[in-house]
Amino acid sequence: MWALDIAEGRKPLVRSLHVTDKLGSLSESRAFLKVERQKAEHNARNKDALMLLRREDNVLPEILFSNTTKAILHVFVARSMTSKVPGVSDVGLKPRNIKKVAVIGGGLMGSSIITALLLSNIHVLLKEDKLNPLPREYNLFRVSNMRNLEMKQELVKDKVEKALSLLKGVLDYSKLKDVDMVIETVAENISLKQTIFSELEKACPPHCILATNTSTIDLNVIGETTNSQERIVGAHFFSPEHVTPLLEIVRTNETSAQVILDLITVAKTMKKVPVVVGNCTGFAVNRTFFPYFQSAHLLLNLGVDIFRIDRVIIDFGMLMGPFHFKSPLVELLVKNRRKGKANGKGYYIYEQGSKPKPDPSVLSIIESSRRLTSIMPGDKVKN
Repeated sequence: MWALDIAEGRKPLVRSLHVTDKLGSLSESRAFLKVERQKAEHNARNKDALMLLRREDNVLPEILFSNTTKAILHVFVARSMTSKVPGVSDVGLKPRNIKKVAVIGGGLMGSSIITALLLSNIHVLLKEDKLNPLPREYNLFRVSNMRNLEMKQELVKDKVEKALSLLKGVLDYSKLKDVDMVIETVAENISLKQTIFSELEKACPPHCILATNTSTIDLNVIGETTNSQERIVGAHFFSPEHVTPLLEIVRTNETSAQVILDLITVAKTMKKVPVVVGNCTGFAVNRTFFPYFQSAHLLLNLGVDIFRIDRVIIDFGMLMGPFHFKSPLVELLVKNRRKGKANGKGYYIYEQGSKPKPDPSVLSIIESSRRLTSIMPGDKVKN
């Protein structure tokens, strides 16, 4: 039909070579090319480029029919199918325009979600309710996210300023009267989330999507104090939220198809891969991760070095090891004032602008955990 429309003059013939509407400014293009050149020089240093091309030419036939290629093609097709949801994408619904989003809570998680929204040209209201918290939250996200991207030359300064101009901070729920969606990002506390959703139901317009970033709590429990179950949905981002492409969209039996379609559309705008899942324990990702984390902690409490476990997992191909995430040892860590990225100290030391560094002083806490579990035979560390 598209080709017929062009042939019969109903649509203009546009040559892709002349299309420029999705190109960035000249300064953005130059900055991008500079970064890519630096990456290429770093990855190919001390290597003969011609030799690499010849090697690539020799192995290409083998690679084309390898299991790796088949796996990559499978992932590509699977990603393209995630937005095709029976009962949602095939019932004639059209996505609504989400122009303004409120984010409840501007900590590490909230600020990263805000960054992703702003970089997608979506207006954001940051809602906090403490006495004068906004300067701190603004600084957190300016320094930790936007400014870091600028420093890494992934964003040019004018784009950073343009994105930040879309952000406004508020302290009162009444300011959310014209938002199209809310994403709650507070701590995993059921009563706190229930209170927030009751307030949101009263303050937000009837069409507003009420989303929670919970990774563990039953959405039916969160929404049981409201009469808006049809517009309550899970929007579970993954750290770092402005970088990681996966977005779990959690539906209950009451969540409307329109809400799911709208959130899928927002996810695509944010360059995320939306995966619609059911409202069950751990949803999809954490349900898969439970045995992974349990196995890692079993090894830890059997005496295997914590940093070796992470190192082996990263060498295998994972971006991060299990101890870069929240851990069942969290009670002992918090007791020792180790809150991870929130205060720069967990299993690793987190410093601005550098990679996490192993913290040897955490080993005494791990020994306490081993004594509590009492499963390490012979008190002998396994290497």
